[in-house]
Amino acid sequence: MTDFSSVKGKVAIVTGASDGLGKAISQCYADNGMKVVISDINTDKGLQVVEGIKLAGGDATFFKADVSNEEEVKNLIDFTIETFGRLDGLVNNAGIAADNRPIHEYSTAEFDRLMSIDLRGVFLGTKYGVEGILKSKSSGGFIVNVASLAGILGNSSMGIYSSAKHGVVGLTKSAALDYAPYNITVNAICPGTFRTSIWGETPEEIVTQYAKIFSPSGRLGDPKEIGHLALFLASDLARYISGSAISIDAGSSAGKITPVQWAHPEILE
Repeated sequence: MTDFSSVKGKVAIVTGASDGLGKAISQCYADNGMKVVISDINTDKGLQVVEGIKLAGGDATFFKADVSNEEEVKNLIDFTIETFGRLDGLVNNAGIAADNRPIHEYSTAEFDRLMSIDLRGVFLGTKYGVEGILKSKSSGGFIVNVASLAGILGNSSMGIYSSAKHGVVGLTKSAALDYAPYNITVNAICPGTFRTSIWGETPEEIVTQYAKIFSPSGRLGDPKEIGHLALFLASDLARYISGSAISIDAGSSAGKITPVQWAHPEILE
């Protein structure tokens, strides 16, 4: 059995942690003995995540912060170190999406808002997170940036979102080189389509139809699968992995599927 005991006692911040992928990452970290600062702009839902972690025997606390606000990000780092005495890692997960439109139909205000959260937020988290990790003299520091499949592939009608996520991947690669001499790993996770609350009350048959379109496996990803990858990247098992943009998408980024009739379909019988 793979041993993740190296993460026990590590202190990590997860932004955008009140729901979806951030929530799953936070729960996975806490389940494996990490101390987690849940950060989000939604206080009520963030506190619910903290409560759930504590009920399960984990250690977590909440701090409200807007990742596009430099002062609030600095305060988040300071709060974490004041509360737990150190910082070992940060997951830059907070982000927003945009309506699907061709580029010329977006306003500059929409562009600026998305960039302020999806790219500037990752920059600020990395900037001040690294400073906190260095000051903590962490022996296994890490930054995990949640990008997207749209950060490694172009996508029609997703121009501003894709450009922000490509920026996240570029920032990740450069930061990995900046901090490799100081034993801080920096990696990006690039999710495909996952089953989160964004689907709301969408009927199951519709979700199934979309899954067949967006995923070669025919299913949507489970947020826990992102949590497991983020846990691996936080552990000593991944100390030689840095500067990577790791797709987790059932093969969507591998290329185009060409339907072909098998010569021997009876193997499936």
